Amino acid sequence: MADPMRIRAQAAGDKTVVRVLMSHEMETGQRKDSAGKTVPAWFIQEVSATHNGKPVLSAQWGPSVSKNPFLQFTIKGAKAGDKVAVSWVDNKGDKRTDEATVS
Repeated sequence: MADPMRIRAQAAGDKTVVRVLMSHEMETGQRKDSAGKTVPAWFIQEVSATHNGKPVLSAQWGPSVSKNPFLQFTIKGAKAGDKVAVSWVDNKGDKRTDEATVS
């Protein structure tokens, strides 16, 4: 399983900015290793986020997203103490979900 995501959710007025740093190799399937063999594709396909259990973001990604991707989005109406969870699923079926508290 991948390393935990680093999630920061900071409220400012009625908006909360959520910043997420995901740990993932994100291989395109086009690179070759030192022996000349093609490295198989391995990338995050689906990303979703919830605020106190309600969906606020859903995205589909492909192999062109960089290694260890960074994601930033804004939520309206989140307050300090609320929970924000971010999940992803990659093309090999690996999953990761991490949660942060709005500060």
